[in-house]
Amino acid sequence: MRPPRPSPPLSASLFNSLIASRARAGRSADALSLLARMLAAGFAPTAFTFAPILSSPSATACCAAQLHPHMIKSGLLHCEPYSGTSLVGFFGRSGRFDEALKVFDEMTVRSVVTWNCLISSFVQYGRSHDALFWFRELVRSGDGLSDGSLVAVLPVIGLPVQVHGLVKKIRMDSFPAVANALLNSYSACGAIQVAEKMFKELVFRDVASWNTMITGFARCNVPERAFELFLSMLHQGDLPNETTFASVLYACTSMNGHVHGKFIHAKVIKQNLNTSVFINTALASFYANCIGWRNAHKVAEEVPENSTTCWNALISGHSDSDGPTSLVILRDMLRSGIKPNEVSFSASLKDLSLLDLQQIHSLVTRLGHGGNDYVSSRIISSYASHGIVSDALTYGVALDPDSCSVSMNVLAGVYNKARMYHETKELLLHQQSRDTVSWSILITACARNGDCIEAFGFFEQMRILGHHVDNHVFVSLLSICTKNNSLYLGKLIHGLIIKTSSDTYVDNMLLDMYAKCGRIEDCLRVFEEMEHRNVISWTAVISGLGLNGFSHKALAWFKAMEKDGCKPDKVAILAVLSACRHGRLVQEGMKIFKNMKADYSVEAEMEHYICVVDMLCKCGYLKEAEVVIRGMPFQPSTAIWRTFLQGCKTYGVTEAQVFS
Repeated sequence: MRPPRPSPPLSASLFNSLIASRARAGRSADALSLLARMLAAGFAPTAFTFAPILSSPSATACCAAQLHPHMIKSGLLHCEPYSGTSLVGFFGRSGRFDEALKVFDEMTVRSVVTWNCLISSFVQYGRSHDALFWFRELVRSGDGLSDGSLVAVLPVIGLPVQVHGLVKKIRMDSFPAVANALLNSYSACGAIQVAEKMFKELVFRDVASWNTMITGFARCNVPERAFELFLSMLHQGDLPNETTFASVLYACTSMNGHVHGKFIHAKVIKQNLNTSVFINTALASFYANCIGWRNAHKVAEEVPENSTTCWNALISGHSDSDGPTSLVILRDMLRSGIKPNEVSFSASLKDLSLLDLQQIHSLVTRLGHGGNDYVSSRIISSYASHGIVSDALTYGVALDPDSCSVSMNVLAGVYNKARMYHETKELLLHQQSRDTVSWSILITACARNGDCIEAFGFFEQMRILGHHVDNHVFVSLLSICTKNNSLYLGKLIHGLIIKTSSDTYVDNMLLDMYAKCGRIEDCLRVFEEMEHRNVISWTAVISGLGLNGFSHKALAWFKAMEKDGCKPDKVAILAVLSACRHGRLVQEGMKIFKNMKADYSVEAEMEHYICVVDMLCKCGYLKEAEVVIRGMPFQPSTAIWRTFLQGCKTYGVTEAQVFS
């Protein structure tokens, strides 16, 4: 009998291996216990001790809090980049950016990977301004750039011309990952022609390059070009993969290409990929949208594996008026022996008749999906969309609030739309944990109910707890500042918006806030700094100029709006008419009013008539105001007559004199 093999001698390397194996298996608590044993045995941690624990899928904030002091005590945070980078990465992935930046500042030795962790974390949470700021800091730092740095930051660049120039300068344009990221960035921002030019100049193309271009053309509504590129790929001998086929099938669906899609199907079979659930899902979607239910049904039934995803594609593509309803597809799915999942029900609960909704609701309950958060949230929103708020609320309040956080948010949204603000707050305040959406709805409810101090109090709590502040929250807070003429608070919110990110909707609210608080210079500055403007942006500035006594400027901005290619709508026209009224610009106002239909395809409504009559009456043009009133295509309102009579009183004219 052989003697038992002796245990290997304990060492830091052995402990590191054991810690890493436990961490990879998702057993971070065991890994931490091993770390404690390692320290108790007198072995100092090394550069490879902490990172596996922080990378574990089960790692928590508590783990990070325990490891951070050990890193400092062992000196690893200051003498090598690996440990600190893992901590920065953990905090970044968790959205805890204050802690991530604190650790980053504590590190005296950083690598380019440290920077990449920080930048990619900001990108992951949509904080593009921060990502760009730290990318610029990386460039200035001299720590060097890697392909990972460029791949991380390119998704938030917008038009990546400057970064492209930098890539060429440091000769990284031959790196496949960087080149493909640039192609994707150009495609994503709509510069597909620039992407194609770059693609043609590539010395080395891989399947990812082809896929990026094919997907880009499909998304940019040039599906024919996507199909042509697919043919070029075949001609040049490059082998398509599953992503290629799925993208080109999407293009065929977009251009309703019956023959093209069947050609792709034949290629799929020839390449022995017809057993792929991923490709068959794309095929089922193509047939459901372009050819017919029978063919799509056949594709779903021929998938050798569990084809739930294919059936889900059929449900998503059932919108054809001649095709079956979601309920029919679900029944056929059950008859085929495939059990619907939460995705099946979530997709089927869109655009339903009330009768189908009630039957699918019964099916959801019978198959045991009634407690699924996403399915429940869809049922609540479906009842609400049919105007049956009572059913939505009855169903929602019966759910377990702790396990159905998404449903609770949807339910709170229903309360909010029904102006039941007290119920909204009560529901969300009783939740054990609130996410960004919960806080957003809570703050919106306070803003709409006029609970201004409470709204800012909840906002402060939200920030202390480390939640990402989204644009809905900023809009709600800015609306409070606008209503209460709180310029100081508005400026504070503006500062936070600059630090995070915003969209056109938020910027438009900023324009409105500054204009109504009398800060027209700030309003114009925000407008000039906006990347994307729409008719609401122009209208906010025109209205603000008029309200603040700059009527001639408002008229000039209205003309500039037309020159810029932005067509005025009825609200924009009302804004410029109001500016003309404030500035007594009668001729200019009447010219715009008379040409509304011819120049802007906008029919004058009651608000336009009231504004014009008020403008004429204030300037003493009572006879002209009477002509406008008589020419109205609908009955004059009480407000118009009141405005007219007030004008008569101001100028000492009787109605009889005007109408004589």
